[in-house]
Amino acid sequence: MTRFDLVSHWRIPAPVEPVWAALADPDGWPRWWPHVREVQILRAGAPDGIGALRRIRWGTLLPYEIVIEVEAIESVRHERLRGRSRGQLHGEGLWLLRAGPGWTDVTYVWRVEPTRSWMRWLAPLLAPLFRWNHAGVMRAGEAGLRRHLAPVSALS
Repeated sequence: MTRFDLVSHWRIPAPVEPVWAALADPDGWPRWWPHVREVQILRAGAPDGIGALRRIRWGTLLPYEIVIEVEAIESVRHERLRGRSRGQLHGEGLWLLRAGPGWTDVTYVWRVEPTRSWMRWLAPLLAPLFRWNHAGVMRAGEAGLRRHLAPVSALS
């Protein structure tokens, strides 16, 4: 077992527009997501972001970093974003947004396989630790996005 299907759910107390704007702007993630260390644009995409390629360096709760390249492959405004990753993690991520009265539900589905040999070899044994690590990184992202959007939330 080397593939991981990871699902995270966030409820952000803000309208869908600013939540979308924050998630659709990976270059801005380091300002609010504590584990995003650096984002480099490798290729600009279309005006809707499709085709953009970025290298993202992630810190984790464990003593290692993850570096992946993510290509934007789908964008449906205020509904979903999809990206394909390669590098240390190969797979696909999907952000789904659903607006509610004064909040936005966000679901992130991450289907990924590690490419580092030590991770692949140890995946069956360390899967619970890898899942815990992913969940912690995502919890920090949710908390960071809530803080980032707090001024907008206060207005709604």
